[in-house]
Amino acid sequence: MNAPASPRQLGAEIFQVTTGSSEPIYRQLIEQLRRLQAGGQIAEGDAMPSVRDVASELGVNPMTVSKAYSMLEAEGLLVRRRGLGMAVAAQASGNSDIESRLELLRPSLERIALEASQLELDAKSVITLLTSILKGK
Repeated sequence: MNAPASPRQLGAEIFQVTTGSSEPIYRQLIEQLRRLQAGGQIAEGDAMPSVRDVASELGVNPMTVSKAYSMLEAEGLLVRRRGLGMAVAAQASGNSDIESRLELLRPSLERIALEASQLELDAKSVITLLTSILKGK
């Protein structure tokens, strides 16, 4: 059995926001952290960047970041450590099964499907583009 990686300090660059999106910024932060957890890119005990650091890096109101952190704490993904800030919770560690990770993509893919339909694009063209993007081309 592999030994767990030691906790690390995460930087504000783990987050990216789309300011023109219809999805509120705090929801974008929540969904990104859920995906990072499901994909195994963050682990139990990893220290979250401070609210101030994230707000400064993203150019958003600190209350927005605080709201996202509080909601993630309420759902059990983050824990508050007195004097040390927020960290990834114990039950958050480990990779989720592929079905759970795919479900996290569903809302984004549904938006893409709607936009493709509105643009009258066929599925094959959209899938070809997505494949190209996934391969980094």
